Amino acid sequence: MSEENELFGNAGEIYFEPVEGESGLDLTLEESVRLQFVGLVQDRFEQAASARESDEARWLQAYHNFRGLYGKNVKFRESEKSRVFIKVTKTKVIAAFGQLVDVMFGTGKFPIGVKETKIPEGVSTYRHLDMAPNIETSEPEVKEPETEEEKVLDPFDVGYEGDGRVLKAGATVSLGENAFEDAIEEAGFEFKDGISPNPTVLETAPAKDAARLMQKLIHDQIEESNGSSELRNALFEASLFGTGIVKGPFNYNKTLSRWEKDEETGEREYNPLTVRVPRIEFVSVWDFFPDPNATTIEECEYTFHRHKLNRSQLRNLAKLPHFNKEQIRACLTMGSNYVEKDYESELKDDHRNEDYGNGLFEVLEYWGVMDAQYAREAGMDIPNEVDDLDEVQVNAWISNGKLLRGVINPFTPYRLPYNAFPYERNPYSFFGIGVAENMDDSQQIMNGHARMAIDNLALSGSIVFDVDESALVGGQSMEIYPGKVFRRQSGMQGQSIHGLKFPNTTQENLQMFDKFRQLADEQTGIPSYSHGQTGVQSMTRTASGMSMLLGAASLNIKTVVKNVDDFLLKPLGRAYYQWNMQFFEGELEIEGDLEINAMGTNSLMQKEVRSQRLTMFLQTAQNPAIAPFVKISKIVSELAYSLDLDPDEILNDPEEAAIMAQIIGAQNVGQATGGEAVAPDEQQAAMGGAQGASQQPQDLGATGTGGGNIGTGIVPQAGEGEFSG
Repeated sequence: MSEENELFGNAGEIYFEPVEGESGLDLTLEESVRLQFVGLVQDRFEQAASARESDEARWLQAYHNFRGLYGKNVKFRESEKSRVFIKVTKTKVIAAFGQLVDVMFGTGKFPIGVKETKIPEGVSTYRHLDMAPNIETSEPEVKEPETEEEKVLDPFDVGYEGDGRVLKAGATVSLGENAFEDAIEEAGFEFKDGISPNPTVLETAPAKDAARLMQKLIHDQIEESNGSSELRNALFEASLFGTGIVKGPFNYNKTLSRWEKDEETGEREYNPLTVRVPRIEFVSVWDFFPDPNATTIEECEYTFHRHKLNRSQLRNLAKLPHFNKEQIRACLTMGSNYVEKDYESELKDDHRNEDYGNGLFEVLEYWGVMDAQYAREAGMDIPNEVDDLDEVQVNAWISNGKLLRGVINPFTPYRLPYNAFPYERNPYSFFGIGVAENMDDSQQIMNGHARMAIDNLALSGSIVFDVDESALVGGQSMEIYPGKVFRRQSGMQGQSIHGLKFPNTTQENLQMFDKFRQLADEQTGIPSYSHGQTGVQSMTRTASGMSMLLGAASLNIKTVVKNVDDFLLKPLGRAYYQWNMQFFEGELEIEGDLEINAMGTNSLMQKEVRSQRLTMFLQTAQNPAIAPFVKISKIVSELAYSLDLDPDEILNDPEEAAIMAQIIGAQNVGQATGGEAVAPDEQQAAMGGAQGASQQPQDLGATGTGGGNIGTGIVPQAGEGEFSG
């Protein structure tokens, strides 16, 4: 649906008979249908919210363990004086979050890659330059330069001192945009599909070039919209609560600051430019309500995103496309409708008064299926070929019983603009399991033994007195201080004051604490030595032992990153690709059979291994017998790409490489001959002389070993063939 179309089609031109509403007010049929539509959406929201209550309890417990707070359900006895909370959960969560960020962003790039398919369709895998003459003429037409400027701009004209050319020795040519392609076309050459049989002929890979161009575009869009920061927020909630959610990409009108200079006055005027770009944003699990019958986002028939907006934010919705200003105005007139959820009071550290929420509005954003009949009656623009019994994907915003926005899902193909990924997959639930939940039992037991140790230490560290008051003079103070004197009754036998010392069990409690801390390492898969444990174990005394332990500890985080790859990066990259093919407004044309490659798990390891293998193969290709079969330019390009370098920026094309090779060769020969100009035949003679000098026989010394310690073997005896005596 285009932005020029009205939100509710031509429904405003139809006359509706008044209908009596529940409150006794007269409603038009249009308003009655909208109320039915809103009621259906709100009913689905209540079902989703009710099904999520058990997950909310898990998240609250995880949040309390992370913050070091005891929940309202925890009660202490009068004898328990200590209220200490050992925040081991916070250490584990931060360690898991740090490992995820390091793996995902260790290369400095957003971990989404685009590559061509094995057998691309619609675009050639390879193309090569056909050096045959043009079909129309037997020989390519060569136009002689008429002026000095044409000679200088000729891309194939490079001269050296003394040869009569225009350019001086060592000079290079400045090629304009597409100058190389234009020169090839003027020469009568053309590109043909397939691999060239001649390895020296220029060869391109259109499918690979299209994939890398799309990847560069996606990375640029993510960087401009601060996508890395949004993803880090989602990774933190995934570590803490078990599920991270990212919304998008969706359309965002970005304002570019631009100043234009007035030719008459010479002053610069601010003339901003608005462009449409894709954007992603982080969505908290507390505000996301999926279909209760789904276990993944692909299985969801609908999802809800709960917004908490103030009056200014609600007014700003009227400036966005397809929002109904009249409905927003009516919603503002009705007043705030925000009701604080139970978990929200637990999440706030400060207990606010009952007036909290005044001036706030609860706005529900609905994405999902809806009967075509309901959507058509609510005023949505639905094609006539869609039957009333069919389902359509819609996006609706409701608040205060008003339909603020109702449109058909604008994405092609249809998709829900949310990506939810688990830290640890629970195959029977939509929401995953986080670090805090995995070590919940260990955290509670560690807290219990820490409190017992402190209370016992306070009891055993002080003396308890047993006093026989009948043996003391009455009216005395029982206060104890150094030099205290107690007066006794005369004639009383025995000791009247006894000091009692209770046994110290602190060491046993601390041993249990350490035991369950080790169990927390096992439960989370994050050992203490990986995030700075002070104690030194036997295997951590050597570098090899520490490396082996850290390698084993990384297996757990690799599983987590694989979940991020499958449930976030691949769908997100696919959504970016579809958005660019549908909404991109630039002049960039990308054609190709592409697939999304999530690089989270393999971003570091695979690229390091690939660069090492390419380097080894490049060394092997130096063999003169193998060099004719190897395309060195392709290997160098792939090596630069594996090192996260842009081959287009740092590498020369074949023509420029040939020019640079001649320049470097001339410089090397000049340095070898003392800087004097040398003729080509003299260059060959000098190089031959240098090679001949390097091939002079080596003086092996008196022993024939060149000063080495190689043994002489078995000495021949008299009468043998090798005996020289």
